[in-house]
Amino acid sequence: MATTAPVLKPGIRPLQPGVGQSFLWRKLHSLSGIVPIGAFLIEHIISNFEAINGPMAYAKQVVFLNSLPLVRVLEWAFIFTPLAFHGIYGVVIAVKGRQNVNVYPWAGNWGYLTQRVTGIIAFFYIIQHVWRQRFSGVMLPDHPGAAFHKVQVELSNPWMLAIYSIAMAATCWHFAYGIWLFAAKWGITPGDKARRRFGFVCAAGGIIIAVMGYASIYAFVGNPKYKDAPEDVMPAQQMQMNMPMQMDGPMSSTMK
Repeated sequence: MATTAPVLKPGIRPLQPGVGQSFLWRKLHSLSGIVPIGAFLIEHIISNFEAINGPMAYAKQVVFLNSLPLVRVLEWAFIFTPLAFHGIYGVVIAVKGRQNVNVYPWAGNWGYLTQRVTGIIAFFYIIQHVWRQRFSGVMLPDHPGAAFHKVQVELSNPWMLAIYSIAMAATCWHFAYGIWLFAAKWGITPGDKARRRFGFVCAAGGIIIAVMGYASIYAFVGNPKYKDAPEDVMPAQQMQMNMPMQMDGPMSSTMK
């Protein structure tokens, strides 16, 4: 008696390099996640880690960042524009992709799913974060001394604290796993053994930056030493004293 071959449900299709413009856009998307976005994430985590040293240390870090040459050009060329491209194209990839962890619950399939979920979480979190901290309320480039208090007020809202906490985990996972994917796709880690070992390195790096991020959050809302921080720890007159003195003009003439 003839038997009917079982019908197998299809799994996730292998990652395709794409053709034509698709190949180029995917390569740019992958690269932008490492440079400049990944580099900026690390810098941002380190800068915010200064919060553990108090409002004044945090304000000085803001002053330093805003004193960089062509800082506004750097913001748009290496932060806002790459973030917009990586986020929007990432959402397109997520929408077009397919997941089937309910049928094939392999580690790679879960990685495929979580990378897209965490990417979407990070994307929408970053939109509100940039808007609220950079473009609304007190303008921190002009009032760096208000930076600590501004973040502290935002995190005093339990809903925002929850959003920050979830987004921190999602962003660190997305970056760490993204580095692993980048190395695999670009041929940096050929072979299963190399990828497995590099996976441990990426996991350790993700944990480190996550711990630093949560330590920063604790400094803003959990450390009793910095509770109810002043609205501005660096008022205008103090900022002027900290700025390098101009050796020409009326002040220099009075000092001679």
